[in-house]
Amino acid sequence: MATKETVLNKIQILITNKFETPEEAFAFFDVDSDGKLKKAEIVQLLKEAEISGFIRGLVGSKLIEGYDKSGDELIDWQEFKSAVDEISLT
Repeated sequence: MATKETVLNKIQILITNKFETPEEAFAFFDVDSDGKLKKAEIVQLLKEAEISGFIRGLVGSKLIEGYDKSGDELIDWQEFKSAVDEISLT
């Protein structure tokens, strides 16, 4: 199973290589443009980051659990930015 560091590294590579800014990445994966990433949108991000399909759902849930500070089971821009900032430090 992929470690947290492996997953975060793959997300960082995706954001760095495919998007000009973290804001652009967030907007791309926020398919319904509601300002929040739902689990399905996070799973799509993980798919793009080449996270194994077998664990994508589990990892998506864990990412929400770890970064959802508001408790709404969604990732808003500030929560996404916090995650990206943490990734950048690793």
